[in-house]
Amino acid sequence: MKLTDWINLIALGIALVILWQFRQIVLLIFAAVVITIALNSLVRFFSRVYDWPRNRSVLVTAALVLLGAVIFLGLVLPLFVSQFQELLLLTPRGIEKLSSWLDMFQANPPAWFPERDVGLLPALPDLLRQAASIGSTVFGNFLTFFSSSVAILLQLLLLLVLTLMMLANPAAYRQLLLRLFTSSYRRRADEILTKCEKSLMFWLGGVALNSIFVATISFTGLVLLGVPYAFAHAVLAGLFNFIPNIGPALSAIFPVFVALLQSPGQALAVIVLYVLIQNIESYWFAPMVMQKQVSLLPAATLISQIFFATFLGPLGLVLALPLAVICKTWIEEAWIIDILDNSPDTFSDNRWNP
Repeated sequence: MKLTDWINLIALGIALVILWQFRQIVLLIFAAVVITIALNSLVRFFSRVYDWPRNRSVLVTAALVLLGAVIFLGLVLPLFVSQFQELLLLTPRGIEKLSSWLDMFQANPPAWFPERDVGLLPALPDLLRQAASIGSTVFGNFLTFFSSSVAILLQLLLLLVLTLMMLANPAAYRQLLLRLFTSSYRRRADEILTKCEKSLMFWLGGVALNSIFVATISFTGLVLLGVPYAFAHAVLAGLFNFIPNIGPALSAIFPVFVALLQSPGQALAVIVLYVLIQNIESYWFAPMVMQKQVSLLPAATLISQIFFATFLGPLGLVLALPLAVICKTWIEEAWIIDILDNSPDTFSDNRWNP
């Protein structure tokens, strides 16, 4: 290797170390980029349909977002906060109720329940007790994550400021990113960025519709079952739907333990309800809505969630799917198509020259 190659390699390593030290800020910047892409599509819609200049389209978009935020803060948030505070009090009681019910079950097992020495598996109450312990641990971590309200508020404020800055002139930030590539590859990189933008838009639109569907069906089902605080449960189900695989399981924790205070039968009915909702959403509604969504294999989705959650924390888990979409697009375009499938005359194509 030449001296310049070693210098470039060392500079790349230093840059990666610096990015790792500020990974939470980098994740917030990525979240701002995703939101900017969504809002920029609305700006383009106004500019195209009404032939407005970009400044007017940006102002109208910002006004609509502000109006939506005011409606959400005035109508939806107060009801959700009041019910969510009650959930934080009732859920530990539900866990205690499950523990006492397991004690009674183990002290007086029914006639159909096998003896402990039958087989090598532990008794069912022990398994259920371990599951309750895991659920209590998850619930405690959930509260710990959301307890630092000041830090979350500051992060949301930074996210808002970054989004507004990027939305004012996204082309300038895009050109700045393209400067990181060699001059011969910048046009091709711009094409890949466009595909990434389309993929994120398909994902955002599809997940938003899915979340509204899940929240509506959850609210209707919980009201019919008579589970208290159905509105808060439904909002949580819609929000957690942005996190595939893990999100639906987390959204079921609160209603199951609250329903357990009523009766074990009602808790079982809630579990059946959430299983049905997720199967309907996964096998009917999602394929119908997300026909143009970037297809990710279920195992790849789960692996990406585990990977980003392990190395980037809770925010990495929330952003795991859009990060996976971006990585998939770049791997397919820049690595598989441009390198592995490269023909001798590929890079001689004029469309990749600046």
